[in-house]
Amino acid sequence: MGFNIGLSGLRAATSDLNVTGNNIANAGTAGFKQSRAEFADVYAASVLGSGSNPQGSGVLLGDVSQLFNQGNINYTQNSLDLAVNGSGFFQTSNNGEVSYTRAGYFGTDRDGFLVNNFGYKLQGYAVDANNNLQNGVVSDLQIQTASQAPRATENLDQVFNLNSTNTVPTTAPFDPSDPTTYNSSTSTNIYDTQGNAHVFTQYFVKTGANNWDMNVLIDGRNPDDPTLTTPSTVPLTFTTAGQLDVPTLIASAPTGFTVDANGIIELTTWVPAAPDTAIPPVWSANGATAAAAGVNIDLRQATQFASTFAVNSVSQDGYTTGQLSGLEIDDTGIIFARYTNGQSNIQGQVVLASFANVQGLTPVGKTAWVQSFASGDPVVGTPRSGTLGALQSGALEDSNVELSDQLVNLIVAQRNYQANAKTIETESAVTQTIINLR
Repeated sequence: MGFNIGLSGLRAATSDLNVTGNNIANAGTAGFKQSRAEFADVYAASVLGSGSNPQGSGVLLGDVSQLFNQGNINYTQNSLDLAVNGSGFFQTSNNGEVSYTRAGYFGTDRDGFLVNNFGYKLQGYAVDANNNLQNGVVSDLQIQTASQAPRATENLDQVFNLNSTNTVPTTAPFDPSDPTTYNSSTSTNIYDTQGNAHVFTQYFVKTGANNWDMNVLIDGRNPDDPTLTTPSTVPLTFTTAGQLDVPTLIASAPTGFTVDANGIIELTTWVPAAPDTAIPPVWSANGATAAAAGVNIDLRQATQFASTFAVNSVSQDGYTTGQLSGLEIDDTGIIFARYTNGQSNIQGQVVLASFANVQGLTPVGKTAWVQSFASGDPVVGTPRSGTLGALQSGALEDSNVELSDQLVNLIVAQRNYQANAKTIETESAVTQTIINLR
């Protein structure tokens, strides 16, 4: 019996050494979770019980459990490296085989899919053709690396103040090259259907108390006829309180524009143009068009107060074509793509999975686990929801192995092995003594 007890102790000590050695070997493995050997004592038992004073029969390895406590977050230079600060797992797919990991080594493959260092595809919520997230539908995340198509300007919103203390210019008629013929001016870029930028310039000329003319040129040409340098004109009237008189604007008859029932100025006849190489250049249509709905100009928040001319805000929804210039992922898993044209859009959202019993997950190597009956079904959600935790972009979670603890465990396991070997040695000596009796 003593031999069996000592032998079970050797097996147990060997298992402890193996587990501790594996922890030490993976002290530098991102996302690794340390294990511990859990032992139980053994008692001989008969059909009717084990007796009132049973003697022990040795030790057995009860389980090798993994400790899923949080590892340190270590920042890297790769924006697609991801770390989870919480209890969630990344969900990856290898040709449909789903596994879960805490190691956030991610990049893109040749098809634009987000993959880890083993080529497994990161999963999350994809987007539709309009870049709207498809929540609830988990699929492989793919980055659209193609150039972003241009968008023609359809809406131009401006908020500005015209100086009510200005006087009517003494020089007439209006000449965009002569600043004495107008009081103020401002410019912004608008875009045609091919992504060509055009300079939309407004010249404000005071015509009387509370009355102004807004003269508009695009690229210095008439919006309707690029062969002309004469502007299209919109009369603007302000109330005694300094607010734009929208009803009067609606009733006006601006040159080259229309005004809808809400006071939006509509430019529907713009012909995008470009010059040729002649001297002087000859302007003609450039082959592109304006947005199908025209350019809708909203000036309803414009004011006329006794302060200097200022454009408080201006926004327009057009842009030229753009190349993908970078990706960033926020703490909720939203993937933003940035383009060289200054635009950005959502490319998807990373999801995380949690389990009722993480100890029940089955390790399959490559710092990954798979679902088992003991772990229960995964609960999938977005980062920062529930206890899943937040994502940290440009970082990796270090192994949670504490080397000092493991080295002490290594010494203890070694001593246990030596002690159990001594038990076998002693049992052998006792047996030899009995054999030598005469």
